[in-house]
Amino acid sequence: MPTYARRVAGYGPSIFAEINALARQHNAVNLSQGAPDFDAPTPVVAAAVAAVQSGLNQYAPSTGRPSLKEAVADHARIHYGLDLDPEHGVLIVAGASLGVFLAILGLVDPGDEVIVFEPTFDTYAPSIEMAGAVPRYVSLRPPTWDFDPAELAAAFNRRTRAILVNTPHNPTGKVFSREELAHIADLCQRWDCVAITDEVYEHLLYDGVKHVPLAALPGMFERTLTVSSSGKTFSATGWKIGWCSGPATLVEGAKRVHEYSIFAVVNPLQEAVAAALRLPVSYYADLNAFYQPRRDFLAGALREAGFTLALPDALGAYYLMADISPVFDGDDMAFARYLAAEIGVTCIPATAFCRPSEKGLFQKYVRFTFCKQEATLHAAAERLARLR
Repeated sequence: MPTYARRVAGYGPSIFAEINALARQHNAVNLSQGAPDFDAPTPVVAAAVAAVQSGLNQYAPSTGRPSLKEAVADHARIHYGLDLDPEHGVLIVAGASLGVFLAILGLVDPGDEVIVFEPTFDTYAPSIEMAGAVPRYVSLRPPTWDFDPAELAAAFNRRTRAILVNTPHNPTGKVFSREELAHIADLCQRWDCVAITDEVYEHLLYDGVKHVPLAALPGMFERTLTVSSSGKTFSATGWKIGWCSGPATLVEGAKRVHEYSIFAVVNPLQEAVAAALRLPVSYYADLNAFYQPRRDFLAGALREAGFTLALPDALGAYYLMADISPVFDGDDMAFARYLAAEIGVTCIPATAFCRPSEKGLFQKYVRFTFCKQEATLHAAAERLARLR
């Protein structure tokens, strides 16, 4: 009887499918997946409606609508001083996860090694492995999620083709400092390898923290393919509109895979995201002012419930990592199931973001998200108080 290919044999349903099912089963307050329970900004939604009604309902150009590609280039110039060629240096893709997959498939050959930081977002290793390459892991160690520079340096070798850097980082919220990025940049140049950066949380920053794109460091633009997305910045995760950007030579690799796979991305939503990227710069300050009280409230609620928080020196994204040791004797997966069934709140176990061999390092941590309405967070806090 025919069945699926060996290359996908080891990949079952993601942790998000399992935890979301638990949330539905137990009517739990869902603080697991990074999906807001509120809508995108009204002007952005209105732009989407107008685009649909104006007749933009056939195929978009394969590489993306010119208006969105220009908006992506303008955004990079305004915020980071980067000079992108909208025509050849920007590719519009169906979300950042696909963008990372296209980048790996288009830039990495079978047998190459790709360095990733662990815990690592759950699509990275499968993307590397499906390309026939080998993930090479470097640990971000709790509770502050720093890496050992010597361990990172030792991971580079003659087989290293790329390093995948996610900043701000999912699941830990770590924002890589300029000094850390400079160390990565030095190694990339020393070993002549490519950097693929996932920067979807670039505008979710707190306490005056600044996002530094790796591509903006000296000598790095020509060897960095940057992936980002509209989903987190504009609370429209279901639209799946993202982009790869950088030098034409690297974008071309992702473009060739894109052309013969997905081909084109939803046309009217591209126009809406172009409008979103042209919102006033004040939008981004307002976004952080919106999220920071939510972060502070959930942090307080978790501490009050007995958790110890594992926070990086600089925090971004919209996640908090919590140490379950003070409130639960088992591992993170058992705790996630217990929390859903008995307390009525869901979270993501940290070991979903690591190799089985490394579970001992991360099995006492879980991830909560605060991209929720205030009422949702208050309901979660009331239930979490039962842990006391």
